[in-house]
Amino acid sequence: MMRSRQRGLTLIELIVFIIVISIAVVAVLQVIGQNTARSADPIRRKQAMAIAEGLLDEVRSAAFTFCDPADPNAQFATSAAQCATTPEGLGPEKDNARPFDNVSDYGAANGAPVVYATDLAGTNFPAGYAATVTVTQAGNLGPGSAMVPATDALRIVVTVTYGNESVTLESYRTRFAPNNF
Repeated sequence: MMRSRQRGLTLIELIVFIIVISIAVVAVLQVIGQNTARSADPIRRKQAMAIAEGLLDEVRSAAFTFCDPADPNAQFATSAAQCATTPEGLGPEKDNARPFDNVSDYGAANGAPVVYATDLAGTNFPAGYAATVTVTQAGNLGPGSAMVPATDALRIVVTVTYGNESVTLESYRTRFAPNNF
């Protein structure tokens, strides 16, 4: 008489299967946990980018004239010597408040970064974010005869830091024909 062999798993095979599946599940859960922990970083970077873009737009939208925009000669002055009052220089005037009336008001006279803690509406930036603006003369821009003189170009750098990360945007503003309001 022939005996039929029973089919199934032994206890050892079952224990090995459970161990292998457990190791795989733990590895997958660790990957999911790491991705979840890092998922906030893109949101923080996007917030920093929005702050930097808003501040850069504010700076670039200001006038860029030889004279303070309140000066009666501001619209037609082709040099600082033609201003009726003090020519515009880097750094804000004492009584000037945001939004400033000239691009150069957003920077410091020595070219150092200026810290801003609020947006244009006066709302504080979210906790953990710090913004700086640096405005300096750009130097001569462009090739050959199409060159923009150093006095007619400003380099604007906006840096927003959050934690150990930062976002930096850079732009240039030029003065043209004869002034730009």
